[in-house]
Amino acid sequence: MNSSEFDRRFDAGDSVIGALDLDAATRPRLQQKRVNVDFPLWMVEQLDREATRLGVTRQSIIKIWLAERLEHRLEPSPSTAALT
Repeated sequence: MNSSEFDRRFDAGDSVIGALDLDAATRPRLQQKRVNVDFPLWMVEQLDREATRLGVTRQSIIKIWLAERLEHRLEPSPSTAALT
């Protein structure tokens, strides 16, 4: 199936799942890379308390908080948003 046929079927609401090679599918920029970070004990204890409170692992809380912080940095600040 060529791309025009794929688009036509998709736009018509037909299933196109059979035309996809899901075994070869990737999620760009979501590959995992292991890193080691040393934290002071007080920080690990607070991370563990918060992770337990939320019912997630320490690793999950670190990932969530880092992602939130990085996403926040990508948002335009009110001062620069007024310039656009």
